Amino acid sequence: MTTPPTTAQTALVLVDVIASFYRPLEANYYPDAPLTLDPIHLLLDQARTSDAFIVHAVERHRAGLEDFEFAKLPRHHQEGSADAAYVPGFEPVFGPRETEVTKRRFSAFYATDLDLLLREQGIRRVVIVGVKTNVCIRATAQDAFAGGFEVLVPRETTNSNRPHLAAASLEDIERYMGSVPTLAEALDALR
Repeated sequence: MTTPPTTAQTALVLVDVIASFYRPLEANYYPDAPLTLDPIHLLLDQARTSDAFIVHAVERHRAGLEDFEFAKLPRHHQEGSADAAYVPGFEPVFGPRETEVTKRRFSAFYATDLDLLLREQGIRRVVIVGVKTNVCIRATAQDAFAGGFEVLVPRETTNSNRPHLAAASLEDIERYMGSVPTLAEALDALR
């Protein structure tokens, strides 16, 4: 039997807490997205006061270059663009326990150094928060589980403009990939 991960072995992974999803009039904004901000901020504050590792995983595409994703979705989240900016108050505080990982696909793990980064920091458990549940959160949770990390996706910290797909994704995460704790339980994991 393995011992449960400590806070020092836990990472809070914030996925796409950027203007595109949270600022009205942006292309990917939807009205329920801002409901995740207060719960995410509580977890971020807790992680910063404890010994948890913090990763800001943000989708950023290279300005002016073609990207396979643009065949399916219009150009978005290009480096330096307004829609790729952090939601105010969620910018990284760079240091030994907080960093940024840029991604060009849905999963924060695919074609990034996130897996290597987490392993080098001794991380065994990831608390994944952000948007959208049925796309980037699910893809990140699935890759984290495939990589051998304990996965937590707190229910209050994610949602989607397609609630039925968000519910199905959380059900699948709970059944096959990890757990879907309450906010209080996730805060405890970061203490």
